[in-house]
Amino acid sequence: MSTPETSVDLIPASAFSFEELTEAYNNTRVDYMVPMPMNAARLREYVKTYDVDMGCSVVAVDGNEVLGLAMLGVRERRAWITRLGIIRSKRRQGTGWRLVTHLLDQARQKKVDRVMIEVIKNNVPAHNLFRKAGFCETRELLVLRRPPGPVKIEPPPAEIKTLGYPEAVHLLENRASTPSWIDERESLINAGNLGAFYALLADGSKGWLVYQNTVFQLGRLVIQTDEGDPLNVGRALLHHLHSVHPAQDTKTENLPKDDPHWPAFQEVGYLEVFDRVEMKLQLK
Repeated sequence: MSTPETSVDLIPASAFSFEELTEAYNNTRVDYMVPMPMNAARLREYVKTYDVDMGCSVVAVDGNEVLGLAMLGVRERRAWITRLGIIRSKRRQGTGWRLVTHLLDQARQKKVDRVMIEVIKNNVPAHNLFRKAGFCETRELLVLRRPPGPVKIEPPPAEIKTLGYPEAVHLLENRASTPSWIDERESLINAGNLGAFYALLADGSKGWLVYQNTVFQLGRLVIQTDEGDPLNVGRALLHHLHSVHPAQDTKTENLPKDDPHWPAFQEVGYLEVFDRVEMKLQLK
């Protein structure tokens, strides 16, 4: 990797408007392997939902030209690198390395213990960049989508209770699985509009589902089996979710590929959009 030109400056993202940051971000994603267009309102919401520290986040500029940017989410004892991108003409010149090392320096100043990142599977340059910085792979995560429509499978016999926002938050506080940054309790609370169901199955299995319900889309699904068969618990909860909300599109991110509920998602019509590789770096 070549040494970046000395004319490249790193400026805190807080010095830019959301409109300027949106334009910069979209310019870095013109040829990205998974298109993720952004507008200013969505970026503002993203920053709030994921606790992005705009003072720690950074934009790389050369004179009046924005070369790239990268953002840092910060929570207690941990940080998350996100929205890293370089415009096509300036890649492989060291700017990405400077952005990553700068964010790691910021994370150390915040006294975090670990830093997380998700890289789209088969994005080899990004994967290699983070491995060079010391990150190690932890697991594969699935981004899933389900179009509106009825569920075609027959659910197992179950009593399902509808729960409100306080109960949903309580369930998340007692989650047994390891969340990614995107579906951590803090992210879901920041996102809002949470609902939940609790299922008691005839075979003795039981478990719960927390989800976000917006006007046009369901998302941020978190599912847990407290006892019994995860496949049947998943079938019962997901069938009920889409029976109650048959007209809404559904998108959920970062379900671990080895999650025992994944087969139930497939049975009720979820499609795998793409995979991410989660990576972590221990600082302490």
